[in-house]
Amino acid sequence: SLQALLERLPPVTALPPRAEPSLATPSVPPVALVAPAGPWAQIPCLALLDMYDGDCTSGEHFLQSCLTYIHFSRDAFDSDALKIAWVLSYMKARQASTYVLCVLQCSGGVGSFTDWAAFEKDFQAEFFPIDPAKSAALVLHNREQWVSVMTCY
Repeated sequence: SLQALLERLPPVTALPPRAEPSLATPSVPPVALVAPAGPWAQIPCLALLDMYDGDCTSGEHFLQSCLTYIHFSRDAFDSDALKIAWVLSYMKARQASTYVLCVLQCSGGVGSFTDWAAFEKDFQAEFFPIDPAKSAALVLHNREQWVSVMTCY
């Protein structure tokens, strides 16, 4: 029976009283928050860039986003090599990753660019559309070629 089981259990001892933490002496010292000074003190944190895959239709947009971020975070970028390395870190897919591999392995790395302007010129030559009309014609040609292949099957 239940009563017989309860009688066989050892007596229950009281738990020791729980020590309450002292409010007078915190275990973690308070952190002093220092507000940034200067004209940029009111600007919230900037959003990081999206990864870039080398698509020529979005190359100009990607580079402009990089320039905007660098402009508003200029204290973080004290050299052109650091700016270039930071931009390359967002180029992780398709043609962009091939470009980064070539820069890092074939041409001598980030130091192969004499300055930011040289990198920007190379980026534009590689990832900006040569001519919007020509780019549109290439897209149409590729679509027409795909449609003609599909009609063969």
